[in-house]
Amino acid sequence: MKRIVVQSSYPLRGSIAIPGSKNSSLALLAAACLADEPVILRGMPRISDLDVFFRIGEEIGIDFRRDADNDVLIDSRGIHSTEIDPVKASSFRTAYYFVGALLAKYGNVSLGYPGGDDFVSRPIDQHIKALEAMGARFTFHSDYYDVETSSLHGADIYYDTISSGATINAMLAAVRAKGKTVLRQAARDPEVVDTANMLVCMGAKIRGAGTDTIAIEGVPFLRGCDYTAIPDRLIAGSFLIAAGATGGSITINDVIPEHLGVSLSKLTEIGLGIETTDNSITAYRYGRLRATRVRTAMYPGFPTDLQQPLTALLTQASGRSIVADRIYPKRYQHVAQLNRMGADINVRSGVALIKGGRPLRGTLVHATDVRAGICLLIAGLAAEGVTSITGVGHIERGYENIVASFQSIGANIEMLEDNAGWNGISAIRG
Repeated sequence: MKRIVVQSSYPLRGSIAIPGSKNSSLALLAAACLADEPVILRGMPRISDLDVFFRIGEEIGIDFRRDADNDVLIDSRGIHSTEIDPVKASSFRTAYYFVGALLAKYGNVSLGYPGGDDFVSRPIDQHIKALEAMGARFTFHSDYYDVETSSLHGADIYYDTISSGATINAMLAAVRAKGKTVLRQAARDPEVVDTANMLVCMGAKIRGAGTDTIAIEGVPFLRGCDYTAIPDRLIAGSFLIAAGATGGSITINDVIPEHLGVSLSKLTEIGLGIETTDNSITAYRYGRLRATRVRTAMYPGFPTDLQQPLTALLTQASGRSIVADRIYPKRYQHVAQLNRMGADINVRSGVALIKGGRPLRGTLVHATDVRAGICLLIAGLAAEGVTSITGVGHIERGYENIVASFQSIGANIEMLEDNAGWNGISAIRG
């Protein structure tokens, strides 16, 4: 069993280059399957979610070739099946992009239900609504579902709730559907814009990405392209938070500061100094951290994916902080682990009440999802003593070489692989 061992660290200092966005990369890889020619994607992170995507793609006939610079060539002309292994599909959330990417070209797709992080309920009802409006038919089985169509057509779609995944999936399907599709109350996330920009490079006709109304005119052919994914704003935000938690100064390079606008404002409010250039952000701590109130929201609001790392920072802020996650009200599995470390946090109806300023103590904790893992790592850096983190596989789903990255800026951290800790796992999941 892998575990990450973190010891109390001096203020972290140094610079980090941010890899391509995990959430963008998964959508871009799916978009590449729509092309009638090979596609080159640059800046693809080396994370386990992408590894699963590659294995699925290879099983259905897609040729992937990755080089040492993390550039990937995708040739989907050899696809011979659209039946996707339900076990692999259910090991991460965004396998549903295969539906949008393959349905218009092949007429049917079969795959497992979304997996990945478990926040009790992550429904795909908005995906179903959009694709059914475009002519898709769904048949649901116990561990997989089938999607079929005789011909996808354009439709006017109004989302009941804003969903980045549902927006991207419908956009993938619409670019090769017949006629015009309009997506209303669409997600505005940078990852949506990134996917649209790549599709346009391939010859798609898309207007309005980055607004709440996206219009797509279907085309019969999409060419290959050479495209670079945007940097991962969520990894960037995690390192900025780590600067605050350890009292250090960290510069993140190869980033788009505009993608972190609200997050930077909140970190400034808490007591971090923030300096930006066109492609870098420096965060440093001065003085005492201040308590605050945070409510997650869809982009451009404060991202739910930074709620957990920020909670680790707020345990060190004097006073009472309030964190409300209205996107995933059950996304608080990290709280029991932080409380094991000495934090004082209560969760009621999707709201975490944090009494900050209490010292954290290192202990054995378990990561239940990607962002909970980085939350516990940050807490371990600020805690007294040694923190051992299990559930490392979750962290590796979204963070490339996480231990080496933190070591490069002075963290006292290492990865171990042994049998220690198994007896305590059921207890620490809390």
